[in-house]
Amino acid sequence: MKSRSELYFFLISFLTFGTTLFAQNSKEYFPEPKNGTTYVIAHRGVHIGIPENSLPAYEKAIDLGCDFVEIDVRRAKDGQIVSIHNSTIDKYVKGITGKVRDFTLEELKSLDIGERIGPEWKNTQIPTFEEILKLCQGKIGIYLDLKEPIVPELIEIIKEYKMERNIVWCIPASRMDAIKQVEKFCNSCIVMPDPGDEKNVLPVIEKIHPLVIAPVMDDFSETYVKTCHANGVKVFVDEDKGTEDEWDWILNLGTDGIQTDNPEELIKFIKKRSK
Repeated sequence: MKSRSELYFFLISFLTFGTTLFAQNSKEYFPEPKNGTTYVIAHRGVHIGIPENSLPAYEKAIDLGCDFVEIDVRRAKDGQIVSIHNSTIDKYVKGITGKVRDFTLEELKSLDIGERIGPEWKNTQIPTFEEILKLCQGKIGIYLDLKEPIVPELIEIIKEYKMERNIVWCIPASRMDAIKQVEKFCNSCIVMPDPGDEKNVLPVIEKIHPLVIAPVMDDFSETYVKTCHANGVKVFVDEDKGTEDEWDWILNLGTDGIQTDNPEELIKFIKKRSK
């Protein structure tokens, strides 16, 4: 039987090893932020004056120096995977309505999602998941908002591009089946659960052991961040108002990343604030 002092030494060593191991894993999966100490996540790409969830919106995010682009993925009628937020195309094109899943990829590619934004974006197409990976590979991370249960299909494509560690999977913690699928088919992929209410944070951490968690602003607080950081977990939060006052509050809490609709202004604010 070990003495009390030996047990104490073992416990300290174990905790130190665990903290060091987490730091190594976190660094391996997350490169340093490009703008100060905070990851800038371009929600649906940079879509002010640019068609959202389009290749030009993602290219603009790369040009600005964002750390991640947020994409929404859905399956077309023929099984192809595309990036579009809504389940229907009604908002994005003129004179045509219907659900994304009722169109083939060829039919979706024939739609012009830029015409409504401005003449300079005429003939902009809905991009495929594979086109996004080709564009982003080696340039920017991907914040994948899982809209539909298509985990195996996504992972197959991700592995082709060897981007397992360049993508964070935003999945509500309530969808444990999808989370388990990601873990089963890709043990090096980064699951980023949304625990919902703050009371769920610790149970989710204990069950999933994530490297990062993604709350919405309604559930976000100072104690939320402290709980995550005390357990070695990063926090990427969705902005609500997207104002400088809100960004300042978020950053003062030590939040690791902000998902924003205005990444250009957020980057300027972070740089101004650091001075």
